[in-house]
Amino acid sequence: KINLKKKELCWTTFYLLQIFCNTHRDKVISLKALTGTYMKSSITQIERRFDLSSTHVGLIDGSFEMGNLLFLAMVSHFGAQLHRPRFIAAGCLLMAIGALLTEYKISYDMVSLCVCILLLSACVRESSSHMWIYVFLGNALRGIGETPVTPLGISYIDDFAKAENSPFYIACLQTITLLGPMFGFLLGSYCAKLYVDIGYVDMESITITPKDSRWVGAWWMGFFVSSSLLLISSIPFWFLPRSLPRQGDEKDKPTPVSLTLDGIDSYFIVSFLCITGFLPSLKRLLGTPAYFLLLCGSILKFNSFIGLFTFKAKYMEQQFGQSASRANFLIGVLNLPAVAVGIFLGGLLMRRYKLSVVSGAQLSFATSFMGYLLLLLQFGTKCDNRPVAGLTVSYNGTQSVSFDGEMVFSECNRDCSCSPDEWDPVCSDKGITYVSPCMAGCLSSSGRGKNTVFHNCSCVSTSFPPGSSTSVRLGQCPHAKDCSRSFTSYMAVSVLSSFINSLGATPGYMVIIRCISPDLKSLALGIQALVTRTLGGIPAPVYFGALIDSTCLKWSIKKCGGRGACRIYDSNMYRVIFLGLITCLSGTSYFFIIAVIILLKRQFWKTDRETELQQVKASKRSEINAQSDAPEERVARSRSPKLSSGTKECIVLEKDLEGLGEIS
Repeated sequence: KINLKKKELCWTTFYLLQIFCNTHRDKVISLKALTGTYMKSSITQIERRFDLSSTHVGLIDGSFEMGNLLFLAMVSHFGAQLHRPRFIAAGCLLMAIGALLTEYKISYDMVSLCVCILLLSACVRESSSHMWIYVFLGNALRGIGETPVTPLGISYIDDFAKAENSPFYIACLQTITLLGPMFGFLLGSYCAKLYVDIGYVDMESITITPKDSRWVGAWWMGFFVSSSLLLISSIPFWFLPRSLPRQGDEKDKPTPVSLTLDGIDSYFIVSFLCITGFLPSLKRLLGTPAYFLLLCGSILKFNSFIGLFTFKAKYMEQQFGQSASRANFLIGVLNLPAVAVGIFLGGLLMRRYKLSVVSGAQLSFATSFMGYLLLLLQFGTKCDNRPVAGLTVSYNGTQSVSFDGEMVFSECNRDCSCSPDEWDPVCSDKGITYVSPCMAGCLSSSGRGKNTVFHNCSCVSTSFPPGSSTSVRLGQCPHAKDCSRSFTSYMAVSVLSSFINSLGATPGYMVIIRCISPDLKSLALGIQALVTRTLGGIPAPVYFGALIDSTCLKWSIKKCGGRGACRIYDSNMYRVIFLGLITCLSGTSYFFIIAVIILLKRQFWKTDRETELQQVKASKRSEINAQSDAPEERVARSRSPKLSSGTKECIVLEKDLEGLGEIS
């Protein structure tokens, strides 16, 4: 009894430890996703804080993938041989350090505010030192630290769990991990509301609002929060055992194939790299037409997804005049939950109707193409350019102009000695924005802070009839009223498109697994994730950012010289280039997907046809054998001696007499 109680106590402790390991692992992976999506939500803030172009910000965003892919195979290989929980703890610690380095800002503030005052030449040299490199390195360090968390965390549990429990654990992992991006955008929304130097400046003296293109939110605060959470979550992993006891009596249970959220099992990639059959296996894999075409389509689709996900919030800001805080909030509470529900229902459809490979590919294509058609509708949900004198309209407000350095000047402000590089927009009562009070020809002002009003503005008085107000107030003029209706339509189409697109995510993922031979399954998943992340995750933010920069109408000028961040974009060109690039990439991918469906139909039709022919042949053989056995049976019956009825009666009587003799 004592031994039985000890055994029960040991197994109870084991189950509690396993539950703790599962929940804590899921929490860490969710925190990893939170930090990554928070980086996406802070793109605009980092761009303005360090006076960067969208191209540079895209490069910073891609640095995570660079660091992650650079050490993925090595860390996964050595991590599987060493103490995995401590390896994960070290990864969490490295991510925490990377997040802390990403929020580097104090030295930059000192340089910007002090050096410019002391020495102009030193200021120019300092501006060329590229302080944003600290953010780049911090993000890359986060990528390196993330490497062991997902593959080693899953394999640590799967190695010692029952086979029937593994799907449940992975389902819990995917469900909890989806919460990370949602909270990442919500955290980004909250931090974007707060001014970057909150606690260090008098907020009453701030003359800009969160909707102003110069507003910089407290982006560093979110990285500080995520760094603290990652640091705390790393502590329990240092004290976990090297391995857990196996559940039940399973002694030689093979390790199940664990699929990470990113679709890559690093352990199997390294396994294939370590055996001599890697190159033949890779040749067989890439020689499978369906897989190769699906890989090409995945690369194009992933490029469009990364570009959209990275710059979606910025598009909402520039096209519809939303603040960064509101844009991030809407993505977090509308788009991401729709994606989560879509992925869940897509998997449910696969399980409920037991879809074949061809049916799964058709479902994935149908849902993706419906989402693509909805994306085309977004071209019609637009807001016109804000009327800015000298940039989008002439000073009389009646004629559109193409941007030219001389067009910002007019007869009403040529004698004011205004700087063409200044950007301090003011709004007139007629809805026209002027680049600065000086460009508006204003002579006096009243009020303080955000309530400052400029009076006697000559450019305003010459543009409108006598008797009109000649005053302007700080800030850009808002969009027209019909823009809010366009934004509502855009969000409805965007959420519906996200939901329908995600319905085909699980079936499309299963097609990759089932269109190849089982022995190439893990290699196929690894190559697919590795190629798409390398050719999509790294370059897509850079060239998307470069094309967005081409639509800029007014660049800021750094205090110490040099071009800074963009202050205003051509909304029409921004919409056409941004949505056009996404639709071109997605549209091209469908040619590959259609070819895959055709190949799969032929492949599985041929397989089914061969199976039917084999069944027909087997049935014919059985009929022939049955027919050949029938004559032999008849011959055997004919050769056996036949007894007459009288003989039969004698035999029966004899048996009855024998029975009576035994009884007596």
